[in-house]
Amino acid sequence: MPSVVALIPARSGSTRVADKNAKPLGGHPLMAYAIAGARASGIFDAVICSTDTGRLARIAHHYGAEIPFLRPAEFATSTSPDIEWVDDLLKRLKAEGRTYDCFSILRPTSPFRTAETTKRAWSEFLAEEGVDSLRAVEKVTQHPGKMWVVRGKRMLPLMPLAPAAQPWHSTQMAALPELYVQNASLEIAWSRVVFDGLNIAGVTVMPFFTDEAEGFDINNQYDWDYAEAAVAQGKFKLPKISEMPFIDHK
Repeated sequence: MPSVVALIPARSGSTRVADKNAKPLGGHPLMAYAIAGARASGIFDAVICSTDTGRLARIAHHYGAEIPFLRPAEFATSTSPDIEWVDDLLKRLKAEGRTYDCFSILRPTSPFRTAETTKRAWSEFLAEEGVDSLRAVEKVTQHPGKMWVVRGKRMLPLMPLAPAAQPWHSTQMAALPELYVQNASLEIAWSRVVFDGLNIAGVTVMPFFTDEAEGFDINNQYDWDYAEAAVAQGKFKLPKISEMPFIDHK
């Protein structure tokens, strides 16, 4: 069985939802659910949080994640690509004699991803030969066939690939080709794609189809309010957490 490490990214500095990773949802910081789900899945050889602050590191440690070192500030900006912190983390672990065949990125912004979700993804990934990575996707709700590029007072269809007699922008949704969009629920990849190709997905990517809750991603205040309402109404369930709620004694 290949070894695999869970990577929980939790940088500071969120602006659309202030202090998002530490913000309480259902009684615990948002990031706690990613850690709890990863641990409960039972598939990971290690669960490591990549963060740039001591406070978030204390939260991660409280819920059972490792923080072998803090993320360098230059890899923790709002525009930092994932490959920077993943490459840095895996290389620093390797320098300490810790290597893993695979890694999985489990983002705190998908709090309704369960241990079963992750186990299902891992099983599907292992069963598929010849792939570099797996990425969570869901069916699009806004089809790119009906999207436009605006240039001044003129528009061009984003996808001008339909017959001229029946352009996609004038086609019923049910008749458009089925398309999927990635979500932030999870990614799994062979570590070689980082070490050899310096990216987190490689070339050959397989889909992992998520349901509404599994693929739900908190990006802004509207998403946060929806998540709170979904929990309160019992629509979505959060992973169970055995630890007491985190209290920062500083």
